Amino acid sequence: MGCLFLLIAALSPRLALILTWIFTPWVDRATGAFIWPLLGLVFLPITTLLYVILWNTGGYGVDGWEWIFVILAVFADLASYGGSRYGWRDPRARAC
Repeated sequence: MGCLFLLIAALSPRLALILTWIFTPWVDRATGAFIWPLLGLVFLPITTLLYVILWNTGGYGVDGWEWIFVILAVFADLASYGGSRYGWRDPRARAC
């Protein structure tokens, strides 16, 4: 079951976050309010999913070296936005 979740998370972190939100109390336990996971789902899905997983495994809270993984997840989210922006650039602007 864990391998299936990792496959879903790798292919679609938004779907993995939604499934985690529906089938476990982890998202509510990690964030508290309804607005934070919703904003995370829209803008930073990899970061939100990793934060929820790290909060609920190994004790309740993200501390120590776990914050480095959360920061790397922020960079992964930003890189996905930058990569999609790079893909939408004007093809005529490229030098041949």
